[in-house]
Amino acid sequence: MKVVLILADGMRPDSLSDIVQAQKLISESSYTLCGETVYPSVTLPCHISLFHSVTPQRHGTTTNTYVPQVRPINGICEVLKQADKKCAIFYNWEELRDVSRPNSLTHSCFYAGRRIGYKEAGEVLTEEAIRYLKNYDTDFTFIYFGYPDMAGHNHGWMTEEYMEAIQSSWDNIEKLMSELGDEYTYIITADHGGHDRTHGSNMHEDMLIPIIINGKDFEKGKELKSANIIDIAPTVTKLLGVEPDSDWEGTPLL
Repeated sequence: MKVVLILADGMRPDSLSDIVQAQKLISESSYTLCGETVYPSVTLPCHISLFHSVTPQRHGTTTNTYVPQVRPINGICEVLKQADKKCAIFYNWEELRDVSRPNSLTHSCFYAGRRIGYKEAGEVLTEEAIRYLKNYDTDFTFIYFGYPDMAGHNHGWMTEEYMEAIQSSWDNIEKLMSELGDEYTYIITADHGGHDRTHGSNMHEDMLIPIIINGKDFEKGKELKSANIIDIAPTVTKLLGVEPDSDWEGTPLL
């Protein structure tokens, strides 16, 4: 069993209604379009919560500036490393370097979306991930696409430009899954939604996220109930046959 976790930053569930690849995958997966993220619904706090299965009130990062934990909790990569599993991360927003601790990764690949463009960085990361995973045995892979969030902030959530970014991310997701095949369980999600040209509030539009899980352990077309972003870490470890960290607060989605 191997797991690929793909996250499109700022991807609202209702943005998927006209995305052909998304609708096809939903029909073939267990899913929710009413998953919840944590408050504040800000990118880095949401990612730290995803990887460490606790809320920002516990891990202490409440803005896009990382705050070292007073009582450190092991994240996905640290727990998997202790179990002798291999982890890789591909991302285009540099602040995400803090989702794992030094020496917990087998491979890390970063392209600066701010410098080369988030669309271009997403496409390059897709190619890099495919190349790497075809050549190196990896148990858990995280792939991050920042294009939708950038488009949302620059043009507004649910605008034409934002929807182009959502489509671009799903083009990359489709390519990844086609190239890598069915030996993986795929988890596709977001960190938060957005409204107008911002996010971070407890508004419905900011707090809802899609969670789509495709793999042999998940029933096709089954709607997941009461799913939260902090449930993703224990789901990953259970799929890989590893005990979750004792401090984690989420529940596996299987």
